[in-house]
Amino acid sequence: MDPTPLLDGVVLRVLRPEDAAALAAAYTRNREHLAPWEPTRDAAFFTAAGQETEIAAQLESARLGGSLPMVLVDADGTIVGRFTLSGIVRGPFQSANVGYWVDAELAGRGLATAALARVVQVARDELGLHRLQAATLTHNAGSRRVLERNGFVHIGFAPDYLKIGGRWQDHELFQVILHD
Repeated sequence: MDPTPLLDGVVLRVLRPEDAAALAAAYTRNREHLAPWEPTRDAAFFTAAGQETEIAAQLESARLGGSLPMVLVDADGTIVGRFTLSGIVRGPFQSANVGYWVDAELAGRGLATAALARVVQVARDELGLHRLQAATLTHNAGSRRVLERNGFVHIGFAPDYLKIGGRWQDHELFQVILHD
């Protein structure tokens, strides 16, 4: 995947080992913004050393074909978001899950929509996937709009689907079919 310019000088590119400190800073800066939407994180997660461990695991998964971890980087080199294709399954399924977040300072400007459009294109054209799935908390209207703007359709409801913010929470499920 080549780095892709999106909006206002922000680029979507594959995560790198040297991103640990910048990613720790991004998570720290967005800790309150992300808390309602993510699993509870321990203090080590917000450190460069914690991110080195996370990145190593994600890049190993990518090496094995199970994921594609990406970051949004602004013109100054600051990480301002994450997009990840995870749980890539080949064979007759050819599917992956997509997850994402955008920096609080850039939310609501169309960046997530533009980045997801590029992720969908990469999944279809470079990875040859047939389908992407995403799950949103039932009250996450912003994420739902990003998905719908990229052709995702609602396919179901999953009670107690993920442990977010310290408790099991219901999610709405969405998918987009990439090939007919």
